[in-house]
Amino acid sequence: MMSLHSSAIKASLHRSFPSSLRSTLSVSFSAGSLIRLPAAGNRVLSVVATSGRDSSMSSINDSRGSSSKVAAESFFRSVLGQMETVYLNRNPTPKSVLELVRSVDDEQLCYDHLAFRTFGIGGYGIDSLASFFLDYGYTPMDELKFPAKKLRALWFAPPDVSAVPGGSGVNGPLPRVFISELLVDQMSSQTQDVIRKYTGASPNGKKYAALSSALGTLTWEKPLSSEFEQLARESEYAAWTLVNGYALNHVTISVHRLKSHLNKIKKLNQFLEEKGFKLNSEGGVLKVSPDGGLQQSSTVADSISFKFSDGVTKSIPCSYIEFAERLVLPQYQNVPESEIRESHRRDGFEVGNADKIFESTFQEQLSRRTG
Repeated sequence: MMSLHSSAIKASLHRSFPSSLRSTLSVSFSAGSLIRLPAAGNRVLSVVATSGRDSSMSSINDSRGSSSKVAAESFFRSVLGQMETVYLNRNPTPKSVLELVRSVDDEQLCYDHLAFRTFGIGGYGIDSLASFFLDYGYTPMDELKFPAKKLRALWFAPPDVSAVPGGSGVNGPLPRVFISELLVDQMSSQTQDVIRKYTGASPNGKKYAALSSALGTLTWEKPLSSEFEQLARESEYAAWTLVNGYALNHVTISVHRLKSHLNKIKKLNQFLEEKGFKLNSEGGVLKVSPDGGLQQSSTVADSISFKFSDGVTKSIPCSYIEFAERLVLPQYQNVPESEIRESHRRDGFEVGNADKIFESTFQEQLSRRTG
């Protein structure tokens, strides 16, 4: 990964944005100001730092028509698409799984949620990335706490926006978003010092969280290999975040929305294991909420080669893919199957499930790939 610079930001924005929006991006970059685009419900979408005085930007901000909403949604999905592209290019297992599932179930493949990890310090935590989704119309929902891992998380419900006709993945129904953060002030002073060293040296980096994820860049400098190892001894979550930053931690296939025989998670798990994929075994391959309504599993994370700032190259954990089946709630059991909608199913997340899913990037699980 490289560090984020203004020239790279501007060039990448012009490559990544829909052609209909590129003409609005002739702007200069300065710290503390924002590109603002219209979002759902006449909200304003703030994305990256800029001095944006351009009259064409003002006309976009003032537009209330349906065409501006379409442009905003196109932009938003383009950013998600860039995040997904970085994720799939770095992680062969999720890419292979998606291709395999599509080969069996060639209809629309939907994502249940996207997940990210952050450092809860100096504005680098949940809020730094959540702002991008809130500006588009996402709604904050429940907080989840993981005291043993010194983590907390929030999940966000998507706005009611129609999927792109025939669209899959990020072009399908908008997914939930799950953002977690390390409670840095609860870590040892040595671990805190390392995290503060990098986040403190890039105080404005938190403003570019969504862009960092879309470009596949760190907003701080690459760490020393010894610092990565130090964090890994205390918190593998912290070590992962130090070298992966705001990268997509995982996407999740919505299993019950599949149309083939794979639309039951136990059948999907069996299918994947027969194809040679390693699934996270912590707490059992299938993670089930106490009410039985949320059933989840995940692959073991891929590893990539990473060159640290001291010249040392090591294999580090990257990302994985998850699977979630949400069962119909008891009060809707008599609704005909053809009429069942996502709102009829178990929503939200479960601490016990998520706690085990986190470990998909931990060394104990990664060692199973070669075991």
